[in-house]
Amino acid sequence: MELTARRERMTRKSSLWSRLHLDPWLLLLLFILMGAGLVVLYSASGQNMNTVIAQLTRFLIALAIMFIIAQFSPATMLRWAPLVYGATVLMLLAVEIMGDMGMGAQRWLVIPGVVRFQPSELMKLAMPLVLAAYLSRRELPPRWRDLLVSLVLVVIPIVMIARQPDLGTSLLVACSAVFIILLAGLTWRFIGVFALLVAAILPVLWLNMHNYQRQRVLTFLNPDTDPLGAGWNIIQSTTAIGSGGVLGKGWLEGTQSQLEFLPERHTDFIVAVLGEEFGLTGMIAVLTLYLLIVLRGLWLANDAQDSFGRLLGGSIVLTFFIYVFVNVGMVSGLLPVVGVPLPLVSFGGTSSVTLLAGFGILMSVHSHRRLLPR
Repeated sequence: MELTARRERMTRKSSLWSRLHLDPWLLLLLFILMGAGLVVLYSASGQNMNTVIAQLTRFLIALAIMFIIAQFSPATMLRWAPLVYGATVLMLLAVEIMGDMGMGAQRWLVIPGVVRFQPSELMKLAMPLVLAAYLSRRELPPRWRDLLVSLVLVVIPIVMIARQPDLGTSLLVACSAVFIILLAGLTWRFIGVFALLVAAILPVLWLNMHNYQRQRVLTFLNPDTDPLGAGWNIIQSTTAIGSGGVLGKGWLEGTQSQLEFLPERHTDFIVAVLGEEFGLTGMIAVLTLYLLIVLRGLWLANDAQDSFGRLLGGSIVLTFFIYVFVNVGMVSGLLPVVGVPLPLVSFGGTSSVTLLAGFGILMSVHSHRRLLPR
């Protein structure tokens, strides 16, 4: 009797989460990550409580959006994918015409008195949506014609985003597209041709880079060539991480961050604050948390009922992984600085909304799977 009652309680709990279209384990991991992010942000912002409150407010808005998106079925997303993609491309065009300037870049649209946001962030969702919708309706693995159409869908927004300029976001959008195509099942011949195409494009990309973007690559190769200029960020961040040792200097006790030697310490370089104050132990703990989120996300994506759900969910999770990989790599000097935030830890509004909206899509794909035709 006791065993039966326990099973009934577990079934009721499972049914509750199913009705809410949420995954409790993924949600718990995200809450832990956001809580840890607020703790690190408090130190990284110079103990500015207003910054922490602003970030918490953005998290709450993003969680509300995640919940709303999770209620939409994958079938609805499949129908709306082309419209979402087209609307986002039009917003990117609007940025070129009348976008708001900030820090030498034209990336924002402003609705007076309402919101200031980056349409390029929305493309991180619109791109996998439209590609998953397009390829899932065709024979897989994709044929050459389907790949060419996919390439057109990818290149248009990437060029528009790169012109803002925003190299980091354009690379993340490109990664989300590449993951969709790879998950669709490419032969080695396709992969080889794609690799040759990328190699051929690299010289053209270099020639069309802005001077500061080229300088970032050169600084990555040898930061000591300009230690007080372009190499300052990398030198200070690696110094901060290295000085933390195994256990760190203690919360609020980091010298590089608290004495403001570390640039952009509450945004792109917040990992350096984490490494300095919590050491290798803290870094491993946070990276383990990211790993658990990725593994849970891949399990949910793999459990999707159709190819649209698997392609879309897999791309969202793997792009989240790329966020972490690129940010940690650039702050530790293993990759060039491209301006990619640490997910749900770095201070930022639009990126938090985009990330949690993506997880809302993932939860929808999993929770609605019984409603889809088999």
